[in-house]
Amino acid sequence: MYRWHALPHLWWELPYEEFLKERRVRMGRVVRDGYQKLCGKTLAPKSKPISVSELLAAEESDEVEFKSTLRTNLHTGQADEKIAMSALKTIGGFLNAQGGTLLIGVDDDGEVLGIAADKFPNEDKMGLHLVNLIRDKVGEIFLPYVHPHFEDGDGQRVMVVRCERGPKPAFLKDGPTHRFYVRGANATAELYVVRTFRTVGLAI
Repeated sequence: MYRWHALPHLWWELPYEEFLKERRVRMGRVVRDGYQKLCGKTLAPKSKPISVSELLAAEESDEVEFKSTLRTNLHTGQADEKIAMSALKTIGGFLNAQGGTLLIGVDDDGEVLGIAADKFPNEDKMGLHLVNLIRDKVGEIFLPYVHPHFEDGDGQRVMVVRCERGPKPAFLKDGPTHRFYVRGANATAELYVVRTFRTVGLAI
């Protein structure tokens, strides 16, 4: 939608003149690509996403993370907010870095467990649950940059969440606190914002 409507990222926040300038550039690209297609010229093919089997073989890295479940604590068999927050931390870390892929239904050792433990009625309900989590805890503005879908891996269904770099810093709501995570090496780390105050004058 962003591409076909020639809309820049966060277009509603841009000054009007800057919005027009950015949109003209994107409209030109759409017209160029359409003209080349009419002329029979082949556009450069998009790179094919890496398959689940390739992601599993590559193991966890700065662009790949495994999570056993989306919401279920495997020790208790119950939904656990801490489990959901763990997945959201990874998504936030990818949004604040260069993007990446989260595989849900795979343990830390790369063993495919599948998504049955999360006990969703169907895949659509699971996908909608993740969308609602992102909307509530990270922000609706980031939804176009997170692409969940389902694939087969070692005979099990796995949820694949491909993330792009976000349009601006993504903060995760944790109660009254807003936390900032980044992805580095094969871990997601929280960065703390330190504010300093300087006394300009003090009257007694």
